[in-house]
Amino acid sequence: MIVFDQVQKSYQVAGRAIPALHPTSMTIETGEVFGIVGHSGAGKSTLVRLINLLEPATGGRILIDDEDITRYSAAELRAFRRKVGMIFQHFNLLSSKTVADNVAFPMRLAGIYSKADIRSRVEELLARVSLSDHANKYPSQLSGGQKQRVGIARALACRPTILLCDEATSALDPQTTQSVLRLLGDINKELGLTIVLITHEMDVVRRVCDRVAVMDAGRVVEMGSVSDVFLHPQHPTTRDFVFESENVDRDDLQQDLQKAEGRILRLTFKGDATYKPLLGGVARESGVDFSILSGRIDHIKDTPYGQLTLSLVGGDLDIAMQALQAADVHVEVVR
Repeated sequence: MIVFDQVQKSYQVAGRAIPALHPTSMTIETGEVFGIVGHSGAGKSTLVRLINLLEPATGGRILIDDEDITRYSAAELRAFRRKVGMIFQHFNLLSSKTVADNVAFPMRLAGIYSKADIRSRVEELLARVSLSDHANKYPSQLSGGQKQRVGIARALACRPTILLCDEATSALDPQTTQSVLRLLGDINKELGLTIVLITHEMDVVRRVCDRVAVMDAGRVVEMGSVSDVFLHPQHPTTRDFVFESENVDRDDLQQDLQKAEGRILRLTFKGDATYKPLLGGVARESGVDFSILSGRIDHIKDTPYGQLTLSLVGGDLDIAMQALQAADVHVEVVR
């Protein structure tokens, strides 16, 4: 649905072109939740604002449904932007308007909807985000999570096909974050919206996204399915994000690994293999003894996964590794 073809963006500072996004090519599929993760200044906000041309591209082409939007006239761009909803980090609600009026605002701006259509749509959206009882309240009377739900309803008002989320959960507490992410996931499934979500938190990507691009210094340094990128990170920046999300101190981990004896393996289980009692059987079959150095079980979107770091001593290590691989376990030799 969204294609970046060597898209780049630079800003003029003191007569010099400072690149915010180096030439980038990527594709975002229709109906998927696509995450863009990176530290502050990595270029992720610039990238997402190119999708609706809030920031004009310096070079390259941006295709939406096979149309090059970089060639649009001002009138064509205004019509296109009605198909793109946007959710902001700090909500950006109009403090002098009620919840209902905030949601209705983009429809009134569009000038193509009747009062009856607007009223009906606002009621429908407030029910969807569980805020029907708050229609006549003002933003100052709402919690952070409620404000973001108003922002989501407003972004859906003109029935967009693309939803852009610019750090939509970073101003929320963890429990509210999970609630908002569940809402975005439900919207994606029920409406088939293509969602592009930028964040600096790998845990947000893990819970709601299908694919992810990792950015560093204006470049996409790694991209793929969330399970591949999260469980088998290749780039140092991606590894940093994964370790941060797991609250792992890399120095402490290295010290623990140095103290362990024997061969050290990192095992990754996905799907049904996550819950199978494999290690006992492998130990009996191969005669190896093992100790668990670290481990976790969680979910990537709806898929369960587990990762264990083990030290193995004695027995036949080759038989143990073959048995694990035969059981659909990804085996990585750490040492």
